[in-house]
Amino acid sequence: MAAVENIWRGLVLLLLVILRSFPQFHCSFKMSFIKVEEHSDFSFHNLPYGVFSTQDNPRHRIGVAIGDQILDLSVIKHLFNGPELGRHQDVFDQPTLNAFMGLGYGAWREARRNLQRLLAPDEPILRDDASLRSRAFVKQSSAVMHLPAEIGDYTDFYSSRDHATNVGIMFRGKENALMPNWLRLPVGYHGRASSVIVSGTPIRRPQGQMRPDPAKPPVFGATKQLDIELEMAFFVGPGNKLGEPIPVEKAHEHIFGMVLMNDWSARDIQAWEYVPLGPFLGKNFGTTISPWVVPMEALLPFVEPNAVQDPEPLPYLRHQDPYTFNINLFVSLKGDGMKEATTICRSNFKYMYWTMKQQLTHHTVNGCNVRPGDLLASGTISGPGPESFGSMLELSWRGSKVIDLGRGESRTFLKDGDEVTITGHCEGQGYRVGFGQCQGRILPALQQ
Repeated sequence: MAAVENIWRGLVLLLLVILRSFPQFHCSFKMSFIKVEEHSDFSFHNLPYGVFSTQDNPRHRIGVAIGDQILDLSVIKHLFNGPELGRHQDVFDQPTLNAFMGLGYGAWREARRNLQRLLAPDEPILRDDASLRSRAFVKQSSAVMHLPAEIGDYTDFYSSRDHATNVGIMFRGKENALMPNWLRLPVGYHGRASSVIVSGTPIRRPQGQMRPDPAKPPVFGATKQLDIELEMAFFVGPGNKLGEPIPVEKAHEHIFGMVLMNDWSARDIQAWEYVPLGPFLGKNFGTTISPWVVPMEALLPFVEPNAVQDPEPLPYLRHQDPYTFNINLFVSLKGDGMKEATTICRSNFKYMYWTMKQQLTHHTVNGCNVRPGDLLASGTISGPGPESFGSMLELSWRGSKVIDLGRGESRTFLKDGDEVTITGHCEGQGYRVGFGQCQGRILPALQQ
């Protein structure tokens, strides 16, 4: 079985090399008439979707990021005249992306092709119409970003083997690091959609029950072990009807795009409450996401072979096509009074064990229906080395060692005033496909 798996992985790698040699695998056009700096997250190869407003126009509108600009799709909705979108131009007049997400795979591809055409250097429709351009383009610096969708439901998975192993070792020892089901199915839990917030929103230090001394009764107070979780998440597209699972072969048609995520955690509250039913108050007080949704088609040039899964998953979870992505991820921390932020984690999405297709398929295999705008998260993304650990729980190894921030600053867990920023990007030849920032600052707990 191992030999067959190695042969298959070799063939997949060869296929990726061949595909990447063809320009059309990337996109039809290599540049735009809009100037884009080489290290901008928002290259012509990206074209992520978001929801924004401006001071002179507080209405929430759908836009696409290109360089330091936002293209307001509500202004140019009449230019989407293809077979999929010609009858649905109104989706770009909505205050969220839900309606567009719900149109499905064909409409997403058509929209991207049309945007590439409209932004190409030899296309005059936008380039040469000064009046239209002045109304259609907005400086990102003058925009306020909002949640990209109305999130009906939020599910958090636990799909990094390195992270699950590290946490298991801390609490159960090496011999029982992974629970018996972990290698058999994508473990997850249902989170709280109401507390998903957009980047830049402060996080209030939560309060709850803790039991720091197992020989004494629990106490109530502000968490002393406030933590980060480096994650990514994807938005669901059309979804499925109740009782009708999404097969793994069709899962990609329901994955609209990805965002960065910081799923803040109160470890001491979580440790006391999570048995027997799992995370609750230790997790539901705040989950931050980046505002720009990077479409999956922009990430395809950076696809990687899937992790070798042993034991082989049950048939409904099997898929051989690669659906893991080489996305460089960084976490930086800037304490109150620090002049500069310190990078405390360098990781990569390619370390994930379970793929997004497997997560979505497993989520719906019992007939659970998912809907446009639902958010499914990866779980903490950790790699094999200490520098790639995606939580302070791991970086400080449950508080047993300090995280050095330089200039006399160190942490085990977060302090009030700390600002955490997650960034991520794929690196192409002379361009990036990036996600912007996922940022939040810790406010003190409310006084009792």
